[in-house]
Amino acid sequence: MFKKIKAWARNLKKQVFILYFAYKDNRVPWYAKLFAACVVAYAFSPIDLIPDFIPILGYIDDVIIVPLGIMFALRMIPEIVITDCEGKAEELMKKGKPKNWIVGSIIILVWGLILIWGIIITYNFFH
Repeated sequence: MFKKIKAWARNLKKQVFILYFAYKDNRVPWYAKLFAACVVAYAFSPIDLIPDFIPILGYIDDVIIVPLGIMFALRMIPEIVITDCEGKAEELMKKGKPKNWIVGSIIILVWGLILIWGIIITYNFFH
């Protein structure tokens, strides 16, 4: 079972790298580029929308959201582009995944705004 999970994770990683190259390809429609870029940015972000330390919910993005995003993005991209990007993805996988600190910063900003909003609501409730 552990081997199946490891193979699934490796395949998922490869698909993210395929999307990484595909969204830069001129043969991909703009809407597919936009969606693929968002999926790649989120997958490469060092910070999750739902932090992993939150029991059960923390892994929803890793197990459900990212794979669904990959699946939908790959369906929007022409098959020839996917085929062309597979070799590039294999090569990049050997080097390790890039980090996307811009998306990480946006997620930190969103959580900060939620925290500030919660503090304001709590303050107004008790005063």
